[in-house]
Amino acid sequence: MSTQGRQDVTARGRRSIRGPEIAELRAFCAAVDLGTLGKAAVSLKISQPALSKRLRALEAAAGTKLLDRSSRGVVPTAAGRRLYPEARRLLEQADVVERVLESAPRAEAPIELAVSHTIAEFFLPPELVAYQADGRRPSVQLTIANSGAVRRMVAEGRASIGIAAAGPPGEDEGDDLEELDLLEDEVVLAVPQDHAWYRRKRIPQELFLTTPIVLRDEEAHVRRRVEAELAEQGLSLADPLIEAATTAVAKREALRRSAPVLLSSLSLDEARDRLYRRPVEGLLFRRRFVVVCRSLASLARADRDFVDFIRRRRQNGSDS
Repeated sequence: MSTQGRQDVTARGRRSIRGPEIAELRAFCAAVDLGTLGKAAVSLKISQPALSKRLRALEAAAGTKLLDRSSRGVVPTAAGRRLYPEARRLLEQADVVERVLESAPRAEAPIELAVSHTIAEFFLPPELVAYQADGRRPSVQLTIANSGAVRRMVAEGRASIGIAAAGPPGEDEGDDLEELDLLEDEVVLAVPQDHAWYRRKRIPQELFLTTPIVLRDEEAHVRRRVEAELAEQGLSLADPLIEAATTAVAKREALRRSAPVLLSSLSLDEARDRLYRRPVEGLLFRRRFVVVCRSLASLARADRDFVDFIRRRRQNGSDS
């Protein structure tokens, strides 16, 4: 006996068959119940050729004809009449399983969040810990970029929500994003304790403008905010002492070179950083961070809940 022959014969000498598929049994029972293939196809929302294909597959698996077809419709054969009650019971069980699966808790899609470097490092970590503390909220898929890139990601649909620094009036109008205020910030001057400016209560404006200092790179919003404010007053900074790619590098270089540095107030912890804020006469570089999205009204419920959560915590002092 060939190997194929042995696979086709059970231990009791009967031919083995594959189990019927649920879709095939549904097609068979619908045909018996409704009496025509056309009505059965309509009830199952499939084409009649697709229905006929399922019936042929079921009859092939059974090894016998299950339906007699005529111009008046279809009726079950003797084999079909034996199959029908068993098929109907199996379909009822399948329906129960489907309802259980449909009612089971589903894993929610992650919240696609893009944030600026300052927000990622100095604002977001405790907010995410609090947000996911109960273990029932969806995960957050985080992307970190500069504020301009964050806005582009949201505008292009690569993130559903963004947190970015708001640009000067008119700068961000082309992206058609909707905004919600989140928090206020200020770009401040900070100096190490061994720098001469540490002994000053305020830094004269001309001295500030003519002294090379540590700056962030040209794409950083901290840098752009300062340059935009100065440009409105017909002023400009001296060439930078060094351009730093990140806030951490800017702080390190300020300490290493004993030089002044411009930083977000959110990022400055004087005791930890050993850098000390000093106001500049006649200059303030205020800015704000906003939540951005393409449409507040069309945000998914999980996204709206996340936005509401972080804004509410901010309004309540991040302690609720």
